[in-house]
Amino acid sequence: MQTSRRHFLQRAAACSAGFAGLQSVLAAERSSPPLLQRATSGYGPLRPDPLGLIALPDGFTSQVISRAGETMSDGLLVPGKHDGMGAMPGPDGLTIIVRNHEISPGHVTVGPFDAVATDTGIPDGIDQARIFDPGTKEGPFAGPSRGGCTTLVYDTKSGNGDGELRTHALSLVGTEHNCAGGITPRNTWITCEESVTGPADELGRTRLHGWCFEVPATVHPELVDPRPIKPMGRFNHEAVAVDPGTGIVYMTEDRNDGVLFRYLPSDPADLHSGGPLQALAIAGTPQADLRNWNDAPTVSPGDSFETTWIDVDDIESPDDSLRYQAFDKGAARFARGEGMWFGEGSVYFACTTGGTARHGQIWRYVIPSSQGNGTDQSRGGTLHLFIEPNDASIIEHADNLTIAPWGDLIVCEDGLEEQYLLGVTPDGAVYKFGLNLMNQSEFAGATFSPDGTTLFVNIQNPGLTLAITGPWESRRA
Repeated sequence: MQTSRRHFLQRAAACSAGFAGLQSVLAAERSSPPLLQRATSGYGPLRPDPLGLIALPDGFTSQVISRAGETMSDGLLVPGKHDGMGAMPGPDGLTIIVRNHEISPGHVTVGPFDAVATDTGIPDGIDQARIFDPGTKEGPFAGPSRGGCTTLVYDTKSGNGDGELRTHALSLVGTEHNCAGGITPRNTWITCEESVTGPADELGRTRLHGWCFEVPATVHPELVDPRPIKPMGRFNHEAVAVDPGTGIVYMTEDRNDGVLFRYLPSDPADLHSGGPLQALAIAGTPQADLRNWNDAPTVSPGDSFETTWIDVDDIESPDDSLRYQAFDKGAARFARGEGMWFGEGSVYFACTTGGTARHGQIWRYVIPSSQGNGTDQSRGGTLHLFIEPNDASIIEHADNLTIAPWGDLIVCEDGLEEQYLLGVTPDGAVYKFGLNLMNQSEFAGATFSPDGTTLFVNIQNPGLTLAITGPWESRRA
């Protein structure tokens, strides 16, 4: 889809414009203690919400557009545990959102088939070939895996200016613990299984999990063929970011001893085409530990590292050993890689438990200007530690993130107490944009509509998707 690719490139350029001067800022940060990166005014103080859902700055409003347990357009239920999302352009200015559901065996939440009682747990009329793992027929976790994706079609310009949900339906089912993912230049969403369960785990599964799947953005959502993208490796996948110039896919791994992966598809339009799977290493420092989990940190905010990429083998990894294979070959180690987003020339990613206080880090990987699938496959770019506040009042466990149209990062917290939506400016200052007033469930899936008017975000439990609008332009300058 040429139009989708052009939109993807335009949005990536717009999102990263605010970070254009970051190089000089990173150099200046070397002399600034991390704790000086205090909250700035951002959009101003947060105001109470009469509905008790989310506190936002003056002028901003939210509405719930989807709740777990509601009946969707296809007659199935909205599953619970809303997680990562991607918003993509549809026809006539519509926004198409693909949303993950982080459901695993034993999770007490709504599943898409819960309204129908059958011997198999699968409603009549559902093509069983479109269920990745139908599960076993007996035991406490019998029946299909309940993770997967739903697709929402949203009109930002209708509903008296507040926006309106046009349709929503199940688009992927039978997968496990779909956490985050990423959008592609083809107007598709790559959804990631943060699970490596399988038949040997006694959880009622009949297939190995730990894969990525591709879901197209369409105004007529239906269940897709659940074909795992095995060349992208089997591990605890979290999020992806696609470089539209090369088709290279960057991937985080949600493990306390994880690594950063990338996949170089031989045909970027077909992720099943195969190609090298690689792990990031610090040039000249094999097995670098970038978690800062000791009394003498190995890296400080503003530090930069030249990198290289190492091929990894046994990519289908039946024993979940990819990160160990990579580390043994010299790959760098990160603490729970989670949210990831592409801005022109760079990939930003969060490490939820990185830092000396284990409250989280945000990294920036700058892609080299000459990148390709040819003879320079081991060539790496520059890795920067963007921020590491080590103060839970600034950031506590950064998780999903996105880049706003004016250049700030919008970050979802997955902390232990109050849960905030945060903004991070190009100079690394952090401000509070939203506060969960319902409960202490995490925010997840922050993503902007293609027209930049609406921020969509989830409160994971009990499972709400919010559409937030307001005076974004006050920071666009």
